[in-house]
Amino acid sequence: MASLPIISPHGHTDPSWFAGNAPFGNAAELLLHPDHYLFRMLYSQGISLDALGIGNPGADPRESWRLFARNYHLFRGTPSRMWMDWVFADAFGFDVQFSGETSDLYYDRITEALATDAFRPRALFDRFGIEVIATTESPLDTLGHHAAIRAANASGEWSGRVITAYRPDPVVDPEFGGFRDNLARFSELSGEDAFSYAGYLAAHRNRRACFEAMGATSTDHGHPTAATADLSDAEAEALFARVTGPAVSPADAELFRAHMLTVMAGMSLDDGLVMQIHPGAFRNHNAWLFEHYGRDKGADIPTGTDYVHALRPLLGRYGNEAGLTVILFTLDETSYARELAPLAGHYPALKLGPAWWFHDSPEGMRRFRSQTTETAGFYNTVGFNDDTRAFLSIPARHDVARRIDCGFLAGLVAEHRMAEWEAAELAIDLSYNLAKAAYKL
Repeated sequence: MASLPIISPHGHTDPSWFAGNAPFGNAAELLLHPDHYLFRMLYSQGISLDALGIGNPGADPRESWRLFARNYHLFRGTPSRMWMDWVFADAFGFDVQFSGETSDLYYDRITEALATDAFRPRALFDRFGIEVIATTESPLDTLGHHAAIRAANASGEWSGRVITAYRPDPVVDPEFGGFRDNLARFSELSGEDAFSYAGYLAAHRNRRACFEAMGATSTDHGHPTAATADLSDAEAEALFARVTGPAVSPADAELFRAHMLTVMAGMSLDDGLVMQIHPGAFRNHNAWLFEHYGRDKGADIPTGTDYVHALRPLLGRYGNEAGLTVILFTLDETSYARELAPLAGHYPALKLGPAWWFHDSPEGMRRFRSQTTETAGFYNTVGFNDDTRAFLSIPARHDVARRIDCGFLAGLVAEHRMAEWEAAELAIDLSYNLAKAAYKL
């Protein structure tokens, strides 16, 4: 399975990398600073983010890298260690252990390599065998980088396929920072009055169409819970008036997010965009860290999620639509066998996303397969996606997923629960075909 192309249908790489194709700066800038998997572990051991160069542009990147290297032992047994070791060995050819003693050797060789054409973003994209990669942008993004990528494709300058995905959280979540300002920008970009409910819905349709024009095949919704609601137009208009007012109650914010998931499912049925729901993260749990360093700094924590009751309003409206695809993710492993597998094993509109985020690991993937397969089967899942901004780790993550899936299939063959030819066919599906089909790629 190692030679199959990589389908990366959901992730957070920066489209400007592929648009401008400028060299990456240095080892710390590329491998350490964007990767919250790394600095959350370091922070847990009392290492300051300032010293790591996070939110501190005055920090010396070499010193940040040395600090990382001296503490690399903290990652023993973690998936981050596997991914980083793969990057060091396969991408850069190291054959000595990364440590405080070899820190400068690593920093210099990596930084020198990044200055060469072979390590520019487009060259790495081609080298890694990536067939398509989806980035994630908000409706407030002009998509200028994606326009530049498509221009490069049209001119024959580069053939790499990079598409966007519609992530409307900043204009769907009334508790998102600057929500009213976001609606003003939403109005400006869409040409609609996003402060009226009808204009707000029209603005979403407008921006979704713009995203489709830039290759989008999916939407992505990072709500704190899986709550959905199916309000009447009158109820929705009254709620919209409240959440766009000067003060928003937590109950109204949750109800509006819930209602908009159902609205977005209806829009997906109309325009064909696949819908991804990523609930269950208590975002920015560390209030002090959020205040001083902002979002996405490793302080998001999994929380319990109810899918059976929470999704019922949406599923009551659209769950029987075979023309709709809603891909569910979870950070709550206790829901795999009890809720998610039975739901996906029944409703035509539902598919299960892979083991995600905190469970994107060998043991996490094994638990996912063992708890969901007997009820949902393999074909109500969507293969693997890497969901990362750590570009160089993408091949490593897909390699791990393919190995774990093949190991799971080998167990079924060894127990005579599946013929070997079926397992070989399934291995290709899990590595390539299911993601390509589910995301309409």
